[in-house]
Amino acid sequence: MNNGRSNGNDLSFWRDEDAEVPKALEPKLTTVSPPYSTATSRNDYSRSAAASFTDEKPSTYFHSRRKAKGDIEKPWLREKNHRQAWLTWFPIIGIILGIGCTGALVWDGLQQNKLPGYCQILDEDFSQGLRDSIWTKEAEVGGYGNGQFEETTVTDENVFIENGMLVIKPTVQDEDLIYKNNVINLIEDKVCTAEGMPWDSCVTSTNTTNGTIVNPVKSGRVNSKKGATIRYGKIEVEAQLPSGDWLWPAIWMLPVNNTYGPWPLSGEIDICESRGNNYTYIMGGDNIVSSALHWGPDFANDAWWRTNSRKNALHSTFSDKFHTFGLVWTPDFLYTYIDTQLLQVLYTKFKEPLWQRGNFPLAMPNGTAYTDPWSKTGNPSAPFDQPFYLILNVAVGGSNGWFTDGKNGKPWVNNSPNSRVTFWNDRDQWSKTWTEPEAVRPGRRVWVR
Repeated sequence: MNNGRSNGNDLSFWRDEDAEVPKALEPKLTTVSPPYSTATSRNDYSRSAAASFTDEKPSTYFHSRRKAKGDIEKPWLREKNHRQAWLTWFPIIGIILGIGCTGALVWDGLQQNKLPGYCQILDEDFSQGLRDSIWTKEAEVGGYGNGQFEETTVTDENVFIENGMLVIKPTVQDEDLIYKNNVINLIEDKVCTAEGMPWDSCVTSTNTTNGTIVNPVKSGRVNSKKGATIRYGKIEVEAQLPSGDWLWPAIWMLPVNNTYGPWPLSGEIDICESRGNNYTYIMGGDNIVSSALHWGPDFANDAWWRTNSRKNALHSTFSDKFHTFGLVWTPDFLYTYIDTQLLQVLYTKFKEPLWQRGNFPLAMPNGTAYTDPWSKTGNPSAPFDQPFYLILNVAVGGSNGWFTDGKNGKPWVNNSPNSRVTFWNDRDQWSKTWTEPEAVRPGRRVWVR
């Protein structure tokens, strides 16, 4: 007799021992007249067929009942599987270990990046104007080593205070200085600030015979070298970047002294650089800012690409509104950020001497051996272990590759002797993008600690 279980493949039914087994149903035959017979109507046929199936009711074929509570088998109580318990404990242990490791990493990161106490050096809101004791307007015509097209002036045309904000505004050069033979001599005007630079940083001319012209545009550049410098610390500049083709705004730093030699041996810190072109520009326009450190034995071996990063604006541009561009700089690390220290752009940790990190060639192309002026200091952060000062400027164009040749209608070619002329001839195109107030780049506040 079956014990009440199925073997998995057979289908079994059970009945009570005392239940009466019903007899098999016997079919009943009913004579039905053919549908064409006149003796029986269609209604009579329906009634006769129905009666043949309802005359007798069969007895109950199955009988169900409940099992007593004690008869239900519970094998999991009789046989304990210890592996099942581990299936519960493994995830719990993993979660606990994960939380512990995360906490340890956060604590270690905070200890490594612990910020020192700050003493305030400058809190500038420009409520007292552009203070001569702090800020210097730079005057130069030589392109600052990048072939930039602007003449930086000391006039209120290009650098001024408006509604409590510092404004650096690029403008188009006077046409008389372009179409007639003229000389701009900042040395004679006693305003040139290019100390120790070649004479052409202070003197330029228009010569209608050989086709050279003076700078096709004017702009501004100010620095804090006179009144606010830091060696390690924190800087924040609240500013709105400009919008306009071929504009090159920057918030950056240079060393007070060229302790280790000429650029880039003594370093450069770029907190924020951008382009005024719109978002369609191939290298990124006013929707992108970048940060970088410049360091190396010479111009050809500048290792900026090892310490460079950029950040996109979130569904907007950096010319839409004010942002805070910041720098935190210690002997162990340096990072830049936008609006909050959680939104970092560039992070550099000074783990090993930068000369080793740069992997520079042993010698110059002429065979002269390079010398390492940084490692002998014992500071892995050298050359970023000296006092630096802040620079705010809006450059225009240039021949150093910041704007790529042949892209997005660029009107000039890098290193062409006629680059100033071709840029000037295209002024009807780029000047109309410098509309108010987009071409104005105000600085609302500067903190130096």
